Amino acid sequence: MPLTRPALTLARGPRGVQDARRWVIQTCQDIGRTDLIECAELGVSELVTNAVLHGADPIQVRVRGTREHPRVEVRDASVEGPILPGPLGLDPDDDLLLTFGRGLSIVARSSDAWGAEIESDGKVVWFAPASQISEDEGVEGVIHGPDAPPEDELEDPVDVRILGVPLRHYVGFQTHFRELRREVRLLAVAHEADYPLAKTLSDLFSVLERQLRDGIGLSDMEGALAQNADVADLSVRMPREAATTLRRFVDLLDVADEFCRQERLLSLARSDDQREFQRWFLGEYVRQAAGAAPTAWVEPQTEPSALRVVR
Repeated sequence: MPLTRPALTLARGPRGVQDARRWVIQTCQDIGRTDLIECAELGVSELVTNAVLHGADPIQVRVRGTREHPRVEVRDASVEGPILPGPLGLDPDDDLLLTFGRGLSIVARSSDAWGAEIESDGKVVWFAPASQISEDEGVEGVIHGPDAPPEDELEDPVDVRILGVPLRHYVGFQTHFRELRREVRLLAVAHEADYPLAKTLSDLFSVLERQLRDGIGLSDMEGALAQNADVADLSVRMPREAATTLRRFVDLLDVADEFCRQERLLSLARSDDQREFQRWFLGEYVRQAAGAAPTAWVEPQTEPSALRVVR
């Protein structure tokens, strides 16, 4: 069963570390995974300490995944990658920080897999707790961040106009895109044998990020979001070859939904509204790369039968 508990927002300083430890311990108990408590407690102490010392508010911790494959995530608003903390510069009175600020090596030894996702608005550092502390150096972390090639490197570029993008649907798509990307990357690293689709999706995410720059042009919408607009137009220059990847990606999202419903992937399946919007949004890139004119979004109407149709 997917774990969908709300995130816990943490205070700065030792209090935040203590709260995170207690919360993660309780969560492990609640889901019947007491075998993970020691490693989960050690790992979250390190990550929250790192966020307190080097990150930015708000700092949050949550447990995602499933009972079989839970993971702990610590989010903060800094876009700087994870930093190995040391004793220098710490307040000597902060005994808890001195005790637990020993670096990501502890996370590596406490994990079956760990890594970080750096976004435009902050980062998430995650780990899948192991059942026992490793005696060696532990697993190597996988860190993903913005990888934007210069525009002049694009081959056979095509200019795409996405008209009348409803920002409420866009925000939901952005969240789903990031969550699924993080999910499949984790599964591809830690549990590829159990979730073979994850490796395929993870590879597609990497290709899309390289081809379309920062998640299909999503960062270009920040101005409209800041102005609390209802709709906005999006302009993106992309390589024409990205359309092939996008077409395959749209199809695999439907497959991923079915895997989610069967709890073979750990994210939640998309709603009908999310799927309808994403098909239009991603489909515009595919259509226009083939030479079609832009088609603006039309909000589906609710019929008396409660069935949604696209006019």
